[in-house]
Amino acid sequence: MLRIAIVATPYPLEEVPSPPLGVTYVAAAFVAAGAEVRIFDYIVCGYSKEKLRKQLEDFQPDAIGATSVTMNFYEAQRILRDVKSYNPEIITMMGGPHVSFTAKETLRKYPEIDLIVIGEAEDTIAKLTPCLKQQNKWRDIRGIAYRQDDEIVITGKREFITDVDRIHLPARHLLPVSRYRALGFPVSMITSRGCPNSCIFCLGRKMVGSKIRRRKAEFVLDEMEQIIGYGFERINIADDLFAVDKERVLEICAGIKERGLKFPWSAFARVDTVTQEMLEAMAEAGCDSVSFGVETGNPEMLKRIKKGIKLEQVGAAVKMCKQAGIIAHASFMVGLPGETKETLLQTDQLARSLKILYGYHYLAPFPGTSVREKIGEYDLEILTDDWAKYDANDAIVKTSVLEPNDMRAFVASYDEEMDTDWQKILSGYEKKTITPMENMRVEGHWRMKLTYQVLKNDLIEKSGFIEPALFHGSKDNALRELCQRIIVNTNADSRIVNNTISDFANRGYLKAAISERGCDWRWA
Repeated sequence: MLRIAIVATPYPLEEVPSPPLGVTYVAAAFVAAGAEVRIFDYIVCGYSKEKLRKQLEDFQPDAIGATSVTMNFYEAQRILRDVKSYNPEIITMMGGPHVSFTAKETLRKYPEIDLIVIGEAEDTIAKLTPCLKQQNKWRDIRGIAYRQDDEIVITGKREFITDVDRIHLPARHLLPVSRYRALGFPVSMITSRGCPNSCIFCLGRKMVGSKIRRRKAEFVLDEMEQIIGYGFERINIADDLFAVDKERVLEICAGIKERGLKFPWSAFARVDTVTQEMLEAMAEAGCDSVSFGVETGNPEMLKRIKKGIKLEQVGAAVKMCKQAGIIAHASFMVGLPGETKETLLQTDQLARSLKILYGYHYLAPFPGTSVREKIGEYDLEILTDDWAKYDANDAIVKTSVLEPNDMRAFVASYDEEMDTDWQKILSGYEKKTITPMENMRVEGHWRMKLTYQVLKNDLIEKSGFIEPALFHGSKDNALRELCQRIIVNTNADSRIVNNTISDFANRGYLKAAISERGCDWRWA
């Protein structure tokens, strides 16, 4: 049986990653094609060349694939380079939006990558897997790119999967589930593929097609049940077009109630698709927050970026959310084509007027987006092709009147306000003058920081073996010793460490294997 390893490429935990959806869809496709599959997860686990070597020696894969977005492409590429240094015979593959739109450039520049899967991967994987070790047959498989001698071969576009209900559910069971449960972020799922909208900064239409392909409500509900069955507590519906079909949303919400599923969930939506009836049904089914991509407070700029919404729809959508008892969140983008100080001021005024949670990201003109491919048509200049800077956390463009520092100053003023409020809460925490809710927020913040350290530094693996003399057969003593070691390794507050690690053990994220040799704490 063919052995395939899939790499979940390192991604900053500060960016609040869900259990990786693309990775688990790809893993499920390889399993369905008859391969034995493992996921090498370096999102909630630390990465090192030594760890990779041990995993490769243990599994002995025939091929290893990595998925990436633009911001972590270099990390994925370096891991595949490390694979080749271990064994040049292992076939290395990469997929995802970044390489789908830079296939030729990537293969020319990075010899450690043997093959690229372009676009929607499931049907391509089904055809590729049986002949993965027979390169002479690759030309007959649509949807891939590879090197043959000095030639870059692109085999042509594969049609999108019309019946998305035949796509296998993501293989989340292959992830280190207990680590993701400890991290506590929502699990993302999608209920459809395809996007008819033409936003110039987005890859959606090109990556998944312009026609919406919806999954049947019963299969959406089946996946929700499966996620809850893994012990996850919260779900986020990540497709922007979930709210486009009101009757289907109502059907899914009714199905959640009929099946007796009780879990909090959130969703992305467009402001021009939600209705009062829909939002109230969502709230009754457990939805407590909705995120809207608004992007700008300038109506002309909305037209320029082909967002397809009007400013009055923003206020209406927020009002409906409040009436339904749902928290609304709006995201805005800084550095759009033609951005000026006046347009930024309009965005600021709109954001404040909504009286909801909101945040800013910088424009990142990803490969494949219209704004990048047609840059000459816009008042915009791209300042770098260093893909590591494409994280939407810094200005990497300028307009005819705004420099990056102008954009940074605008966002910095917002950040300063947020930080001032946070510092007041922290001060109140020290003085014990804040509300119980604020107190929970502070301790949740420190718990999250600690969890990042524990996961990314593999502290359970490094500190989890407790010698018999240190715990005298008592599991409680062994847990106290583990907490003490983590305090030493992180310099974190002892109360936060004791509460957090004890909670992980009580919830079953951590398990203790006690033997004559000692107590070995491990992730479940």
